[in-house]
Amino acid sequence: MSDAEKPVAAPPVRRHRVLGVSIAAIVLLLDQLVKYIVTVPLQLQSRGDAGLEIVPIFKLRWLENRGVSMGFFHASTDAMRWALVGMTLAIATFVAVWMWREKARQDVIALGAILGGAFGNIIDRVRLGFVVDYADLHFGEWRPFLVFNLADAAITLGVLILLARALLLGEKGAKTESHEHA
Repeated sequence: MSDAEKPVAAPPVRRHRVLGVSIAAIVLLLDQLVKYIVTVPLQLQSRGDAGLEIVPIFKLRWLENRGVSMGFFHASTDAMRWALVGMTLAIATFVAVWMWREKARQDVIALGAILGGAFGNIIDRVRLGFVVDYADLHFGEWRPFLVFNLADAAITLGVLILLARALLLGEKGAKTESHEHA
């Protein structure tokens, strides 16, 4: 096979974009699947505060989150609800553009997780008027987190990866890494 006939591999940046979009889609689909399971088959909303204990430190518990992270900006009216949808959609758009332009593979992975989680929560807010939260990690009465969902976990993990990489690599290391993988 001559060099002209050999298949040309996609450039790394294009592969990174496909990876980022794939991760976002997987996070979104898994988030919506788990929310369906806790809502329909498990009927978690009808179980009250007792929820469903999975292990002694973790239970599934229904919570309608009408705010954003940690309950901030509680949307008590339809206008506030749609303002939150608009705000989170604007942030998701910013993340998508950043992901599309990003050259570092690890940052694209983190941004894909953030984007998928953001869209999972946006879908809830549009469809239901609130975000379905269900994961309750606790050690006795101490809760290191508020009740959360898979989308929240993906967003948090993505942000932590970006912060860790920024702090550990610094600007010079991130640029060097993106050129090495290009």
